[in-house]
Amino acid sequence: MNDRRIRKAIFPVAGLGTRFLPATKSIPKEIMTLIDRPLIQYAIDEAREAGIEEFIFVTSRGKSALEDYFDESPALAAELDRKNKTELAKVLESTNMDSGAIAYIRQTRPMGLGHAVWCARRLIGDEAFAVILPDDVIAGQTSCLKQMIDAYQQVGGNMVAAMQVPKNKTSDYGILGATDTSQRIVPVNAMVEKPSPETAPSNLAVIGRYILSPDVLSALDGAGLGVGGEVQLTDAIAKQISANGVYGYRFEGQRFDCGSKAGYLQATVAFGLAREDLRDELMAYLYDLVPSQVLAS
Repeated sequence: MNDRRIRKAIFPVAGLGTRFLPATKSIPKEIMTLIDRPLIQYAIDEAREAGIEEFIFVTSRGKSALEDYFDESPALAAELDRKNKTELAKVLESTNMDSGAIAYIRQTRPMGLGHAVWCARRLIGDEAFAVILPDDVIAGQTSCLKQMIDAYQQVGGNMVAAMQVPKNKTSDYGILGATDTSQRIVPVNAMVEKPSPETAPSNLAVIGRYILSPDVLSALDGAGLGVGGEVQLTDAIAKQISANGVYGYRFEGQRFDCGSKAGYLQATVAFGLAREDLRDELMAYLYDLVPSQVLAS
């Protein structure tokens, strides 16, 4: 019986976050907060729920604040304990990572997502592994990666999170081709990176969660540049369609593109409304704000 456990996850966090300048001049985009938790904490919590044991961060210069975030803070913990702030102390403790559970690899040149994943190859070895893009925050009763790992136990191969997007948005995503895109688990027969609406095989788009075989790393070894002059992860996964199988997984939950300003704002509102301690005040504000904005337009 094949061992289909997924123990390791790669978090590509080397990007410069230029869409959020000037904020990202001094802080990594991944520790910008969504309500009161950094984006990277949502990704870590999702990985933990899915059973991930080893966390591999592909970073770049200027990301020291991201690395420091996961260290213990004895002085702050002691102050919370002194003031008997028990709940806050538990929240603080949840941000700590055990020694040896987290590793950092440098991507010295910005060569794309495929190259970032390839940089972690020596820490992955010959195991299947997950990739989580922190920009994609997915809200659901069960985390997206946990759903995918449960589905992966059934089919193996390679799996990518997928969702329907408007046809005119296909050029923003990797797009899947399949005979039937309506099922929860979709056998893939083609993958194309950022196709035009006219050439896209469907409107089923790849979202930032992956479960990949180590053969993908072999396909990335020496891979040439693809769309946008970067090493594309989509191209390497596409090579596995005939060899090991590739599946799209249509997850349950709402995805927010927190790599864009509009998506980040939408996530802030949605997560705020989901919080009992914030909902009433925020809702009242929105009720007052929206009619005035409509009249002003």
